[in-house]
Amino acid sequence: MTSQRVLEGIVATVDVHSSFDRPVPMLAYLQAARRRALVVDAGDFFEGSGYYRLGGGDIERRVLVSLYDVLAPGNHGWRHHFDPDLRALTVSANAIHATTGEPLFQTVRIEHIGGRRVGVTSVISEDAFATIPLAERIGHDVIEPSRALRELHRRHRDTVDDWVVLSHSGFDHDCMLATACPFISVIFAGHCHSSQYGPVRVRNSVVLKGLELGEGYARVVPAEHGWTANTGKFPDAVAITSSLAGLTTQLDAMRERLQQPLGPLAAPFRDTLLDRRRVLTLIAERLRTRHAPEAVLLNETSLRSLHLGTVLHEGDLLTIEPFENQLVRARLVTVDLDMLSAQVGPLLMYPGPDATRCAWTTRYLADNFLGGRWNGPAIPLAQAVLAVLTTQAGAAA
Repeated sequence: MTSQRVLEGIVATVDVHSSFDRPVPMLAYLQAARRRALVVDAGDFFEGSGYYRLGGGDIERRVLVSLYDVLAPGNHGWRHHFDPDLRALTVSANAIHATTGEPLFQTVRIEHIGGRRVGVTSVISEDAFATIPLAERIGHDVIEPSRALRELHRRHRDTVDDWVVLSHSGFDHDCMLATACPFISVIFAGHCHSSQYGPVRVRNSVVLKGLELGEGYARVVPAEHGWTANTGKFPDAVAITSSLAGLTTQLDAMRERLQQPLGPLAAPFRDTLLDRRRVLTLIAERLRTRHAPEAVLLNETSLRSLHLGTVLHEGDLLTIEPFENQLVRARLVTVDLDMLSAQVGPLLMYPGPDATRCAWTTRYLADNFLGGRWNGPAIPLAQAVLAVLTTQAGAAA
């Protein structure tokens, strides 16, 4: 339990995704909030920007250890939660060892908040868990979230007054979870990247989330009847305490590197919001031109969108393709595209004469959903994106 602090509420972030272009507002707010609030994260603090690609998660780990009390593991950065300092902060009601059924993390943290005994735990949906790179989740499994939460509630019903769940499952899923588990007081939602932020009342629960990408927070405070809840954007700030000053210096050095220009953008992409599907379509056409008649199977979530200027910088490229993915030739046996799309998001499929046997795809899809049957040579996806965005002929194709 948290010591030496009188806790009055809970402040939560979610889906930060290593977004550190403007870190001071977030860091300053959390530093101040932590004096009176339990600070928690509902998953995916890691991966998604050039800062993660350059630092390998060290910046994120330092922020979490310095400012947070409780963490939920998300599908991005899953492996980092097994580092000893982060594992000590991580809770999960439904992540288990695949063979023994034992919990992978502490199942619940019980804290005194506003005079109540509050149990804080987390869940990750089965769909979100399935998107974790296979190599990171070998020997791991998850229990259906509502079943895991009901069992946890049964074991602790005499020692916990209110339940707070950090759910890495999606807002709609969490509204259904609130209905299935009416003992839950608060659900901090994550994973969905939707326009829903709440707070929404569902039976006895309130479901909400803060702005993603380090832009904002969600906050709850116990009230006479239930919990009051709100969301907000981190207010502007110019400085943080000296304990994190070295971290901002390190971020400044990374930012300088990320601002290095890679070349002028092709005319169709200048001063626009990047269209992921258009970029992937152009990549598919280039692959078909060079490797016909093979098919191409790509998922839109392999790229991220951002507003582009007139020049492509290193940081832009690493934000567009933050996952170090590769394009490989994979064997296709039976692929249910509707089911695959439900798990990984919209798909781009270019069929060809050999579409039932072989296709160019991302190594992520090949390893996690196509049985790992792929061969080289592997082409960095970032290299293909760079070629499309900065080549006039490619952009006009």
